[in-house]
Amino acid sequence: MTVFIDPVRAQFEAFKALDRNHPIEMLNLVKFRAKAEYPAGHELAEAGLTGAQAYRNYGAETAPIIERLGASILWRGAYQTTLIGPQHEAWDEVFIARYPTAHAFLEMVTDPVYRAAVIHRQAAVETSRLIRCAPTQSGEAFG
Repeated sequence: MTVFIDPVRAQFEAFKALDRNHPIEMLNLVKFRAKAEYPAGHELAEAGLTGAQAYRNYGAETAPIIERLGASILWRGAYQTTLIGPQHEAWDEVFIARYPTAHAFLEMVTDPVYRAAVIHRQAAVETSRLIRCAPTQSGEAFG
């Protein structure tokens, strides 16, 4: 499996080039490492945390920022199986985060407290997908 933990510059620039003045919803698919991998010398490097435990640290430290920005977890689900798509991709966390604007998301990722907390995410995550979506009308039919 190809791993994706942080955005590459081109992807981040494409994100920033889109309209920032409307709500966005970010589909998060996260696969944890069996054992968290903190950098050598980090206070938790030898703590023996699982990826899930390190990710909970990330969530706890970033929750006040998310609340301050008016963002929220819109939906969370428990992954069961992939019906269409790569069978080797299984996810430990599946959720949609809603931000009032893309500006709020960018404010979050540049916040100094967030930037310090992201080390937990990097230690926790084996691979992930983060997909930006714009809310649209709901309906009763596909398409």
